[in-house]
Amino acid sequence: MNARKYLAELVGTFMFMMVGYVSVANFGLADPHVGGTLVVPFSFGLGLLAAIFAFGHVSGGHFNPAVTVAMILDKRTTPVDGVGYIVAQIIGAIGAAAVVLVTISKDAVAAGVTKPGTGISDISALILEAIFTAIFLVVILTTSKRSGALAAIAIPLTLVAIHFAIANVTGSSVNPARSIGSALVGGDLTSLWIYLVGPTIGGIIGWGIFQAMERTEAPAPAA
Repeated sequence: MNARKYLAELVGTFMFMMVGYVSVANFGLADPHVGGTLVVPFSFGLGLLAAIFAFGHVSGGHFNPAVTVAMILDKRTTPVDGVGYIVAQIIGAIGAAAVVLVTISKDAVAAGVTKPGTGISDISALILEAIFTAIFLVVILTTSKRSGALAAIAIPLTLVAIHFAIANVTGSSVNPARSIGSALVGGDLTSLWIYLVGPTIGGIIGWGIFQAMERTEAPAPAA
């Protein structure tokens, strides 16, 4: 049992989601001229940045079941720890959504439920979530292995970019825990399956791409 790591994942995910979920509620209460397409993406990205700096050194800073699945496949996390991480992440996300429910309103939580945008089919949202999660995981796996000092910055910035790209199209989850928290507490499970299946498949695809790039990398010249 790695209780300290599981606690770091729980509290880190809670911190990450608190910033993200409340940013959605804050945008709803703010001046309508304030750009939500800027507020919410940066809030999720900076929330992740804060969580990584606060707890990444303890658990590795996954805060996302799709990341944990890819890390298990890459043998950086054991299956047993992976289960503990995912449970902790989901509890952290639900806890953050519950705080928004108690302190603001259920409507504020429901406003953050991830669902396909107007005119976007469930299958289209599923495909986009899988693709953008794969992109996210390629960045995470590569930077955490090759550029550890820059990973804590590159990963949150990638999440901001993903939100800019698909926030109004799919709700920009790329994280099953993020969708579970708002869906369960907000009382809308209609589209949750998209955000469980899409990011999980995307995490696996991202790992596959990372592995393919690692295998095809040219060997270093002999000294």
